Amino acid sequence: MKISVSMLALTAALGLAGAARADDKNVKLGVLTDMAGLYADAGGKGSVVAAQMAVEDSGLAAKGWKIDIVSADHQNKPDVGVNISRQWADQDKVDGIFDVLTSSVALAVGGVAKDKNLVYMNSGAAASDLTNSACSPNLVHWTYDTYMLANGTGKAVTKAGGDSWFFVTADYAFGQALERDTTAVVVANGGKVLGDARHPLSSSDFSSYLLQAQASKAKVIGLANAGADTTNSIKQASEFGVTAGGQKLAALLLFASDVHALGLKVAQGLQFTVSFYWDANDGTRAFAKRFSDRMANKQMPTMVQAGVYASVNHYLKTLAAMGGNPHDGAKVVARMKEIPTEDTLFGKGSIEPNGRVVHPAYLYQVKTPAESKGDWDIAKLVATIPADEAFTPLAQSTCAMLKK
Repeated sequence: MKISVSMLALTAALGLAGAARADDKNVKLGVLTDMAGLYADAGGKGSVVAAQMAVEDSGLAAKGWKIDIVSADHQNKPDVGVNISRQWADQDKVDGIFDVLTSSVALAVGGVAKDKNLVYMNSGAAASDLTNSACSPNLVHWTYDTYMLANGTGKAVTKAGGDSWFFVTADYAFGQALERDTTAVVVANGGKVLGDARHPLSSSDFSSYLLQAQASKAKVIGLANAGADTTNSIKQASEFGVTAGGQKLAALLLFASDVHALGLKVAQGLQFTVSFYWDANDGTRAFAKRFSDRMANKQMPTMVQAGVYASVNHYLKTLAAMGGNPHDGAKVVARMKEIPTEDTLFGKGSIEPNGRVVHPAYLYQVKTPAESKGDWDIAKLVATIPADEAFTPLAQSTCAMLKK
């Protein structure tokens, strides 16, 4: 059999191209977040700073890697998030998408990531659906989800005697998932749900919803919302005398930035569940100081921003272990699942087959003004939730990938 010179040249060229791809050290990360809306303090510019810190701390630049970061504001709109993601994949050659606060946006972007075979590391959205009905071989869900929040704050409040609930819920994917998952926990622990009132995302007036909750006579008003919606709910509940009348507020998702914005006089006594708190140990405090020094407002990091740092760190660690960037999202995510997650921010953990990162979670309580020793000294630890209890057991996951 004769082989032409041109065929040999083509074969050699393909071989060289394959070799070049195998040790490609070019990476582009996209941080897709809420830059100016109700979740901007939880993610926003702080998420970009966290990604930059992870890239710098990786040390890969000194080893010949070129790592670029782009960022964009999805405005909490799924169509905007989808359009940006597609442009990043098709025109800007972004390899991975990070953060993506707002569950409706996160679920929509997940489809793009799978279609374009990108790495998708979500640390901002809460809906547990991301690793259940919407699971994907391209997705890793870091930091927290609605199951964790429900089994932290929801369970603690119910067991403490809060056995009747009324929900004030953000009427989109996140709020609905949080109400659903918390309802399951309340009922499982002998409680009952008396009703709910659903409000649009980014509301300013919660009077009608709070009055419905007050009229229900429920012992607990569960706030299944987040960011400015939660802080506005809490402020207005205080103004209307809701808590003075004996009802208890349960802020099911409360970020450190929310507590700081509210002030301890208003927020004192609230319990909240997180997987990262800036003042937990020497490692988290060291990270928080470095982060705060780079923020114009000197804010301490939220768990979302810490999750961006940790997820970028694990992604880059995986690429280094692979010897280069294959520009194949599903392949990289599959390798990520083989490497245990471990850092000073979240401790030891692992990535489940459905993409859920499991690590411990923590129940905190907001301090009184008298207990606080400084501007960001806002909470005290109540309980630690072990990793195997904090997230949905695989046996209960509805992820289709687990059935193969």
